This record gives sequence, structure tokens and C-alpha cells, in this order.
Amino acid sequence: MAKAKGTGARRRKPTVAPAPRGLTPAQMADEPPASLDALREQVQKDGGRVLGCYRDPLGGHWQLLAALPLETVQPTPYQRDLSDTHVKRLTGVIDKLDRFLDPVIVVRGEQGGYWTPNGNHRRAALLRLGARAITALVVPERELAFRILALNTEKAHNLREKSLEVVRMARALATLDPGPETDYALQFEEPALLTLGLCYEQRGRFAGGQYHPVLRRVDEFQSQKLPAALALREARARQLLELDDAVTVAVEALKSRGLESPYLRAFVVARVNPIRFVKPDAAKRPDYDATLEKMLAAARKFDAGKVKADQVARSGGPPEE
Repeated sequence: MAKAKGTGARRRKPTVAPAPRGLTPAQMADEPPASLDALREQVQKDGGRVLGCYRDPLGGHWQLLAALPLETVQPTPYQRDLSDTHVKRLTGVIDKLDRFLDPVIVVRGEQGGYWTPNGNHRRAALLRLGARAITALVVPERELAFRILALNTEKAHNLREKSLEVVRMARALATLDPGPETDYALQFEEPALLTLGLCYEQRGRFAGGQYHPVLRRVDEFQSQKLPAALALREARARQLLELDDAVTVAVEALKSRGLESPYLRAFVVARVNPIRFVKPDAAKRPDYDATLEKMLAAARKFDAGKVKADQVARSGGPPEE
């Protein structure tokens, strides 16, 4: 007779505690270096007041906690547009609490004043409430202004917002510090966002979500310096918009046959995608140009007459943005 299996709880692997890292509370409050004096003085000249300075607990970087005149703080010029719905929500919460408890991060702007890469909605909420000042962490390193995607936690980005922010950053960096595109992988997060951003600039209602899965598999950061890389991406954006035009024609053909579904564009894009059933291989990325050319050719040949209603129904997938 077979022995019954045990019914006891499955053993869990013991949790390994991380090695101690960073500073102690006493080290965070060390005597600040003389290099912070100029920043302190600038805050004072701008009508602000330094409330304190400290080192962050992990990296040990110095920063100031300051009260700044609200009119001196502006969003970085390349970040996403404000969401009025989110600003209204924040305004109501801050007003109800009668407290502003979440300081924004700022760096000194190129022409004076302060830029916030992560606090534009909070800044706008205070403006609507008539506030005169804002509490801020003043960071000496200006390059932090280009870490928008990593820093921004006040409202999750959608694909359009991310893409537009990334391409705006790329243009600014192409002027300020035109290194190779590969050097900015952390700031840009993924190469597809650059190409999609250029498409969204030309078509605000561009259905980028339909093409994003393909681009993530074929696009990669370029070794050229940013001005040349942006020129290449502008050509790729034109190519992608041309494909979108052909897909739109196919979608309209399906609609003319009485097929109505929020998934029609996703259905067509999936049908013309030549790598749809190709297993991803990190060591061998499909060629970008070849993939887009095949998709364009297939979209132009798309025969709506061969499509049945149940095929569209089964396809599912995300609707257009």
C-alpha cells in the first residue's frame, strides 16, 4: 500500500537579512561640507529659508530641506502635462488636512529659480490653494532633474506621458550634454519610448499601446550621439506612422463589413506582426527595419473579406488608447 504523503506545511527557505548598508542617524547629521554654503546662500537670496541639511541614509549624499517661495518653483520643461483630475484630488486632500506633508524635490534651474522633476501636481495644488511657500528637498546635483521616470511617484505615468517626457528629455540632453544615446539608458528607461514619443508629438491620439510590444522586442538604444540618434528615431517615427495609416485603412475595411469591436486595431496589428509567434531571444533581437517593413507590407495587403466575426471576438487584447 502506498504511503500517504505528508500534509504538513511546506517548509519555507529562511529569509536572509540584508547586510547593513548606509549611514547611522548620527552620520546623517554630520557637519555639512563647505560646498553646501553656496547653495545655502542662493536659497536665502531667492527669498527662501534653509530649514536643515542632512545626508541621505543610503548614499550619504548631502541635501537641504528648505522653504521656498512657491513662485520660484517650476516643473522641468520636458516633463508630462498636468492632469487636472489629479490636481483637483490633491487640492482637496491637502485642503482637508490643512497640511502639506510631502516635500517636492528641486534642483537649481539653468536660468535661476528651481525645477522640480517629481512634484508638479503638488506644486499646482498649492497654487490653487493660494499658498505662498512650498517645502522642498534641494539637491545640489542638477542631473537629478533628468531622472523623472524613476523619481515620479505622485501619479503613475501612462505610455503616452512616459514617451513624451522621454523624448523631451532627449532633446534637452542633446543640447546640454550630447553623449551617446546608450549613456542615458537609465534616464530613458527603454528605447521604444523615444520612438513612440515622436509619434505622440505628431498625433496626440496615436495608439502607441498597440505597437509597443513589437517595438520593445526590436528597438534598442543607439551608440550614436543624441543628435544623430534623434534623427534616426524621427525616421523610425515616420515609418511607424506610415504603418499606423495602413492599419487604419484595414480597420475601416473591417468596420465597413459590419465588424464592430474595441479590439479591431489590436487584431490587425497582431495579424501583420511577423514576430508574433517567434519566441523572444535576448541574444538575437529581430531587425527593426525588416520587422516594420514586413508589417507595413502585410497591412497594405490585409484582406478584410477573409476575416470572420468570431476571429475578432476571440482575439481580445487591449482596446485603443
